[in-house]
Amino acid sequence: MTTLTKTETALDAFVARTRELFAAEPDLEKRWVELAPILTDFLADPSVQEASRAWPANEFTDRAENLLFYEDPDYGFVVNALKREVKAKPAVHPKYPNWRGIHDHAHIYTLYGVLVGHEMIERYRPVEGAERREDYVPIEQVGNFRVEPGSVDLVRPYEIHAERSLGEQTVAVIIRSEKSGDFLQGRYDAESGGYWEGYGPIQREVVMFPDAD
Repeated sequence: MTTLTKTETALDAFVARTRELFAAEPDLEKRWVELAPILTDFLADPSVQEASRAWPANEFTDRAENLLFYEDPDYGFVVNALKREVKAKPAVHPKYPNWRGIHDHAHIYTLYGVLVGHEMIERYRPVEGAERREDYVPIEQVGNFRVEPGSVDLVRPYEIHAERSLGEQTVAVIIRSEKSGDFLQGRYDAESGGYWEGYGPIQREVVMFPDAD
């Protein structure tokens, strides 16, 4: 009788290395700083780059959408991806038509790793000393930098940011300390100072390597 064995994928190896790191390092900040080079190795794996060609593109309504490949049963971290086509429409908000996707991730840590294409990443902070209300948080830009395949950006809890398309297809692998979509996250309108909260990305479960079994 022939016994079939499951082929180990780059995702299996990444998850094993991440679990090993998390078991050894209880400090959240150190965990996520040390996870960055592990994600860099994952992005460089040719099998991941090849598999991404078959991943479905994400769709956007008033919320973003992520592909969901893995959720860890013990540590809670998830492996997501965001695939944007050239003419993908951004998420919109009926009350804030000028909103340009500026947001935070609430209490979670996020590593944003570029797999395909180039983007601009913007960073913001609340204006120091300015009036703040429940629906009003004026912000100012403090960074704007171009990222390319292999780039990894660490987004800490409540850091305000946005990713901008440069008119090409992009794919990002996103590692989060907790699955988004079930808790509220901050949204910021840079023009008006408007602030509101909304749920994070809708999760679409996808197999990263469908031919691995």
